[in-house]
Amino acid sequence: MWSLKSGCLRMTQRVALKHSLGVNIPQQFSWPYSEQYFSYRDVCDNLYLHEVPPNTFTGMTKGYVTMYLYNNGIREIHNYAFNGTKIDKLVLKNNQNLREIHRDAFKGATGPGVLDVSATALTELPSQGLESVLVLSAQSAYALKSLPLKGLRSLREAHLTYNSHCCSLLNPHRLQRVIGDSADSALMDTTPLLSEADFDEDYSFQHLNYYYPELDMCETQPIICTPEEDAFNPCEDIAGFGFLRVAIWVINILAIAGNLMVLLVCITSRNKLTVPRFLICHLAFADLCIGVYLLVIATVDLRTRGHYSQHAIEWQTGPGCSAAGFLSMFGGELSVYTLSTLTLERWHTITNALHVERQLVLTQAAGIMAAGWLICLGMGMLPLVGVSSYTKVSMCLPMDIETPLAQAFIIIVLLLNVSAFIVVCVCYVLIYLAIKNPELPERSADTRIAKRMAVLIFTDFLCMAPISFFAISAAFKFPLITVTNAKILLVLFFPINSCANPFLYAIFTKAFRKDTFQLLTAMGCCKNKASIYRMKAYCSEKAIKSHVDINNKGSHKAVCLATITHKDCHPTKEGGLHLNKGEMQNS
Repeated sequence: MWSLKSGCLRMTQRVALKHSLGVNIPQQFSWPYSEQYFSYRDVCDNLYLHEVPPNTFTGMTKGYVTMYLYNNGIREIHNYAFNGTKIDKLVLKNNQNLREIHRDAFKGATGPGVLDVSATALTELPSQGLESVLVLSAQSAYALKSLPLKGLRSLREAHLTYNSHCCSLLNPHRLQRVIGDSADSALMDTTPLLSEADFDEDYSFQHLNYYYPELDMCETQPIICTPEEDAFNPCEDIAGFGFLRVAIWVINILAIAGNLMVLLVCITSRNKLTVPRFLICHLAFADLCIGVYLLVIATVDLRTRGHYSQHAIEWQTGPGCSAAGFLSMFGGELSVYTLSTLTLERWHTITNALHVERQLVLTQAAGIMAAGWLICLGMGMLPLVGVSSYTKVSMCLPMDIETPLAQAFIIIVLLLNVSAFIVVCVCYVLIYLAIKNPELPERSADTRIAKRMAVLIFTDFLCMAPISFFAISAAFKFPLITVTNAKILLVLFFPINSCANPFLYAIFTKAFRKDTFQLLTAMGCCKNKASIYRMKAYCSEKAIKSHVDINNKGSHKAVCLATITHKDCHPTKEGGLHLNKGEMQNS
């Protein structure tokens, strides 16, 4: 016969303690004794019940008991709380304030065989006392980020909150360890010990029983576990592939070293801060953020190699993943924004070479970059406040498109990146057309410029095209590749610009080499090399000035200044410059 009372379903033969107004279950509470082999105890719907003290259920029954302790205000279950009991099933679900079950809470008890801690605030399960659990239910237990895998050696069925927990339980290495530990411990407990007296001359080994039922555990039985792995969280390490683990280290070291070198030289340079130098500093900082992001991901992958699923939830929902995701989003978008601004500035400067007043000045560039910083900071912060999320995948990238707002955010970001790539390509084509003089035959300088621009466009294409194509298809909920394969794009293509930019825009340029040697000169190294670069710079400035004078005055008297060769400038022994004034006067 079943009866329903105050929302607590119970059998008429159960002994129920309901709606008591006490704060705790009293220690050594006198429970009605039961001789039944199976009995039930209900303590439910009591928000004033805060603790379960030691020895609470001692002397309650002689046989196995099913305990329903749900919908209470329980916050803590102390050591030895279930001492002296044989628990068949323990239901603790919907105790939303339950945060801790002490390590020895099940000390002195047998069981439980079924444990339900769904919808609780537990952060961990006790490492001891769960060896007999066959069925575990921990649904909607969002604070439970890891499981005591060694303690759940008998588990056959689990219904959990996170699919990574199922990956941990189904890990072949874990199953082998559990089976080995279980068989060893069982044999240690059941193997009879023979004394020396047993080994007499007439002892016959034919009476020994060589069959151990415990060895049947070596036959692996599949564990039923939900939820299963999904497309965003497969049961694998962060890197996924071995070669990616090597590549991610190589790429992040190159990105960090190259961009740190650019920032160091630009900041310590004694030359005047120009607009291109100012923009390159911002570009190096943005690409440095990508390098740091890759370093964080590579470090976590190295530390969790082979058992990432045990740490997946702790990592993906923790501050480390959010910080790494912010760096990737902010750094990536700031890099795209700065690269577009730098390309537009070069195009504008070349097309207005004879109109100095129209060229971009430092204050204008600072205003443009300030706006870019605000935009990129906002884009990086949005996933932290609920617009998409960095916790969806192990790489900590904003791949959550469950809501229309998150989907729109991802699509807008991708379209902006594609638009920036188109702007960069168009500007470089216009720059080449502006530099090349159709009235003159093709020169080797034009070929070098064309090759350099082709390299810049090609690296941008490699970085943008594959990721944008597959990301846009996924954003419209038509994914063409899995997350496992997408990691190849994210590791090999996404950071290409961050590695290439410091070399293509700074380190491989003559101006950067000049600044580098000047920095080394200040440190007492490469003084002769630095003086040569100063000599070349001085001669180039004089040549440019003479060309301007020719255009302004319409005179041809200063043509020779435009063709000053390096022979006209000689470094002095002291590291200075000496210009052959006699040759200039003869000109």
